[in-house]
Amino acid sequence: MDKIEWDVSLDRSVYLLEIDDLLFPKRDYLLQVYYLFANFVEFTEGRELSKSMVDFMKSVYEERGEVAVLSETFDHFNLSDSYKENFERLQANAHLPLKLFIPEKTKAFLQTLSTSKKQIGILTDGNPVEQLNKLKHLDWQELHPLLSSMKVFFLKELQFRNIEALDFLAETYQVEKDDICIIHQL
Repeated sequence: MDKIEWDVSLDRSVYLLEIDDLLFPKRDYLLQVYYLFANFVEFTEGRELSKSMVDFMKSVYEERGEVAVLSETFDHFNLSDSYKENFERLQANAHLPLKLFIPEKTKAFLQTLSTSKKQIGILTDGNPVEQLNKLKHLDWQELHPLLSSMKVFFLKELQFRNIEALDFLAETYQVEKDDICIIHQL
């Protein structure tokens, strides 16, 4: 499984892309989740805090990363642990107020793959429910015709079923393993 840059030659038959930070910036999804969560807490608690909570969560995300956001937010706003389940459910199933957009560089790459008659799919390592939800909110724009031929694979699901991902993908696409290029990040 090769990790490649965008200026790669098109010498493979199958190209599989991760969702986060390739099809759209993961940050765009998370900030909307933070907004929805802050509004939920404000409504539930009956106290004005959504704007300050969103600002705080964004700041923590940008300074210390996604992993730190939840615990620091709960500490800073003195939130009950009972909200954790709400946050996790929201992160996986959020109905986003705004669409997610594919970066121009990614669009151009996908168009090049398509015109070169390459098979394109998605191989993602996140929570399957959350990753499908992200795809649901993605605005494919002029790439919409690609959707009918794209397959989505979940690494966690394959691992759970004790299936070796590369063997499974080669069989699914009916190609040799060396004919598959998996792109994890830009």
